[in-house]
Amino acid sequence: MLSMVVVLPQPPLLVPELAGAAAAETADLRAACRAAAARLGAAASTWVAVGADAGGRRTVDPDTRGSFVGFGADVVVALDPSSTAPVDPDLPLPLLVAGWAAAGTGARIRGELVAPDASPRECAELGASLAGEPVGLLVVGDGSAKHTLKAPGHLDERSGPFDDAVAAALRDADPAALAALDPELGRELWAIGRAPWQVLAGATAGRSWTGELLYSGAPYGVGYHVAVWTP
Repeated sequence: MLSMVVVLPQPPLLVPELAGAAAAETADLRAACRAAAARLGAAASTWVAVGADAGGRRTVDPDTRGSFVGFGADVVVALDPSSTAPVDPDLPLPLLVAGWAAAGTGARIRGELVAPDASPRECAELGASLAGEPVGLLVVGDGSAKHTLKAPGHLDERSGPFDDAVAAALRDADPAALAALDPELGRELWAIGRAPWQVLAGATAGRSWTGELLYSGAPYGVGYHVAVWTP
């Protein structure tokens, strides 16, 4: 059974080499991500990382490496610290972030990707298939990208209530609240984390969890949440 769940966002600016002038402003977010990943590494040496990608549903083998070069810096990450595989220039962002977060933990990661528009039912079914695995679960995805006028998606007043509800569900370890997120609203708010969070809901349903919200905010107009769930 799952030993622990960690939820992270996926902004490339988590990587100091990519953060530039934003490095100081995002230091608290970065520290929260590092702390959560360290806890997951202490709980499990094997992780399953769940994220959303336009390529749709697929599994990514641990013997995979990727690079943030497409985001401005050739920072190479590995899903298995022992991997010597060629660098995949197209490794999806959530798995790049998973590899970055796992650095130094010794964890070996299998990626499970879903389409951003995967239905709640599809997400729940994938989650249920992961629930019995003796691994740590890393769930990667952002909240709404429409919190301010200067946000990537500009301002949508529904962003605040949406991400407040996500933060509360993560704080309270409430799978039912995550399962109830409206996929159409998530799409309209550019919340790429909606599908991965609903995989989380399917993976944790039926067990009692304690939630900790380590970070919740919207720097640069995008909602980011960091949480740890322990059984």
